[in-house]
Amino acid sequence: MPTRFEVSGLVQGVGYRYYVYRQAARLGVRGYVRNQPDGSVEVVAEGTPDALRELEDLLRRGPAHAQVIRVVRCPIEAVSVGADFRIEV
Repeated sequence: MPTRFEVSGLVQGVGYRYYVYRQAARLGVRGYVRNQPDGSVEVVAEGTPDALRELEDLLRRGPAHAQVIRVVRCPIEAVSVGADFRIEV
């Protein structure tokens, strides 16, 4: 089942989406990452429970110039996330 993460803080304009893309691909997670109009970043991910836990930890860290304030995790209804991980604009 896909999981949605909402990441708040200084997470736009600092390479956060590319960081998430690289980490998700390394973990074998499918889904997407995209900026939100309110300055947050949305991540929808599907993978093993271990991979999603590790991804959540990495989301909390972020790349060097990010300042993550909060990560909210919630399961969502089954949606097609595709066969890989991508950055949506």
